[in-house]
Amino acid sequence: MTAAALRPVSIKIDEDTKVRVKRLADARHRTPHWLMREAISQYLEREEKREAFRQDALKAWESYRATGLHVSAEEADAWLNQLEQGNDTEPPECHN
Repeated sequence: MTAAALRPVSIKIDEDTKVRVKRLADARHRTPHWLMREAISQYLEREEKREAFRQDALKAWESYRATGLHVSAEEADAWLNQLEQGNDTEPPECHN
């Protein structure tokens, strides 16, 4: 990202949070600015992954509702047990 693309943004935090950020930044030999940018980046990464997972779950639910195709818990457990034992097996077939 170029410097021209960076724009300052301000946030309001209480004094206790400000002190905590400063203390941790000092302990990590970083600036509070770096620490807050890193925290925001990590938060966004985590939450984007969480949202993608949620969207995948919603799509799977809609697919199930439309088709009725599924794998039982027992079938999934048996397949996962095979994988855990190091066996490279195909997942079970979906059925009604």
